[in-house]
Amino acid sequence: MQIQQSFVDLQTETGVMRTYVYRPVEEGQYPAIIFYSEIFQQTAPISRSAAMMACHGFVVLVPEVFHELNPIGTVLGYDDAGKEKGNNDKWQKPLLDHDTDTQALVKYCQAADFCTGHVGAMGVCLGGHLAFRAAINPAVKAAFCLYATDIHSNTLPAPDEQQSFNLFDKVQGEVHFVWGKQDPHVPNDGRAKLYQHCINSGINYQWQEVNGVHAFMRDEGERYDGALALQMYQNAVALFQRTLR
Repeated sequence: MQIQQSFVDLQTETGVMRTYVYRPVEEGQYPAIIFYSEIFQQTAPISRSAAMMACHGFVVLVPEVFHELNPIGTVLGYDDAGKEKGNNDKWQKPLLDHDTDTQALVKYCQAADFCTGHVGAMGVCLGGHLAFRAAINPAVKAAFCLYATDIHSNTLPAPDEQQSFNLFDKVQGEVHFVWGKQDPHVPNDGRAKLYQHCINSGINYQWQEVNGVHAFMRDEGERYDGALALQMYQNAVALFQRTLR
């Protein structure tokens, strides 16, 4: 499918959130995927990932995840300065503010005349965490979470009872977790803790571990694994075609 790109400024409880919209050119209604970025916001690799998913017949929304903390349009570099700023933003923004962002995105999807109202979530790194977090919203039917950081460690800003690890029982949709075995951000003991928690919580989940490093989806730099990335896009498309149509 050929696609078009635009943006919309959504009002959230913590301010205006610039959101980039990728959707098919052909008129009609399509299911929506909220695509949560890394800490760097909408970089070129994130834009290409969103376009890849949209080409399969989805409306893909990429929100600026730290809109409260940066001017509209901010994109951080994949360098030490960008990493430091992005991590500082991550530790500063409460998880509950991400929840209200998700609600604004869901509301937009349910009202837009080019959306069916069916919503899924996808993300990488911090965005993988936020995609899982989005699945706590009952309107989100499925989540595809790539190397989701900080779920196992309960370290992002939130009261203990609101940490994502403690909210698995709130998830009603299907969750597909993908982990890199060579990813130091979610090491063996962290993955084992999460896997056991998936079993104990009774959520509807898929679990996939691959021989990949952190950020293997990012098609810039030495971490990129194109063969794995292609497989993940195919798996994500299959999940959303099954759950959102």
